[in-house]
Amino acid sequence: MRVTVVGLGKIGLPLAVEYAVNGAAVVGADVDARLVATVAAGTAPWAEEAHLAERLADVVAAGSLTATTDTAAAVAVSDVVVVVVPLVVDEEARPEFSALDAATRDVARGLRPGTLVVYETTLPVGTTRERLLPLLREHSALAPADELLVAFSPERVLTGRVFADLRRYPKIVGGVDGPSARRAAEFYDAVLRFDARPDLPRANGVWDLGSAEAAELAKLAETTYRDVNIALANQFALFAQGRGIDFTAVAQACNSQPYSHLHRPGVAVGGHCIPVYPRLYLHSDPAADVVRTARAANERMPAATVDLLAAELAALGRDLAGLRVVVLGAAYRGGVRETAFSGVFPLTATLAARGAVPVVHDPLFSDDELRERGLTPHHLGEPADAAVVQADHRDYAELSAADLPGLLALVDGRGTTRPEGWDGVRRVVLGRGTPAAADAP
Repeated sequence: MRVTVVGLGKIGLPLAVEYAVNGAAVVGADVDARLVATVAAGTAPWAEEAHLAERLADVVAAGSLTATTDTAAAVAVSDVVVVVVPLVVDEEARPEFSALDAATRDVARGLRPGTLVVYETTLPVGTTRERLLPLLREHSALAPADELLVAFSPERVLTGRVFADLRRYPKIVGGVDGPSARRAAEFYDAVLRFDARPDLPRANGVWDLGSAEAAELAKLAETTYRDVNIALANQFALFAQGRGIDFTAVAQACNSQPYSHLHRPGVAVGGHCIPVYPRLYLHSDPAADVVRTARAANERMPAATVDLLAAELAALGRDLAGLRVVVLGAAYRGGVRETAFSGVFPLTATLAARGAVPVVHDPLFSDDELRERGLTPHHLGEPADAAVVQADHRDYAELSAADLPGLLALVDGRGTTRPEGWDGVRRVVLGRGTPAAADAP
């Protein structure tokens, strides 16, 4: 089976490698010539994806995976095309289709009758049928009677553990018609392997949901659920904070029975998925007030965290103005070298607006990389007046006051630090209110 994967990002490249490992002849296509050259050399472009480096090297050495910037040429000799080009939202939270449309036109120029095109990019409901299918037909050389097979199958994996997630989670598919769905199911059956999951209502494997729209909604629903759940947990956590209640213990108690699945509260919701996909759902369902309210609530969390820090400083008779405040973690998630929609940006902006001097530490980024993102670097061991833990990096579990000389207050927005080692510092963990914190001015 000859497969072209369009988009060699942090999802697309592991997908291409997985297909090649399982017997397909794969071409990875991308507009980034430097990335294509790196992949073609068998070198992983990033280090944090488990098993990518060795598996990529193996399939490139075996000739099972090659890379190109000529998408149309690769498609022209392929049986299946998988498109994993990101869909982002603009400043007004509207989907920005330009990159996906451009990739679709490139795919169309290489299409032959009977080639299967599968989109794995998360999309608003109806996009595959109403936007991409017509675009493929319009820009291809196919005759009206020629077979065009198109399906949607959302990626459901997490950066850093893509290969494990591909085995663990069912592969959802939905076609624009019956033949498209059948071909998509046959394709994924051939190139994926699945772990046994006795906990599922049906056998783990490829699950056909009956239409492209149903598959689109499945991805939006599972990610939007997380955003809404986190917003609820954040609201409970802030309430508990003010009442001297440990919400972490409360959530553990609630989740001890099967009808409660409270998520963890946090200083921010970042990454390519959760901050974006609810907006894609709202594009399809603008009347979804629950989704809109939850998204807004999560976007307020960095400012609410700064309020917590200001309250701790006020208890010491200090104000944020003029203080050096370290934001610990530029990454949106611990252990991931990525800053997409990271809480570091609203945190530093809010701190600066309140007169503080925000600086940033992250063990995964160099000083120059932080500066490129508009952030001022900080090094452990340098003096600081206050700090906020923004990313749950493992290294931060070992932090103590000795790493931040002169520290007056710490707000741990991820529950990462240990209680020990903070003598003389007003330390607050988001959602873990204490009576002393509740009594503070």
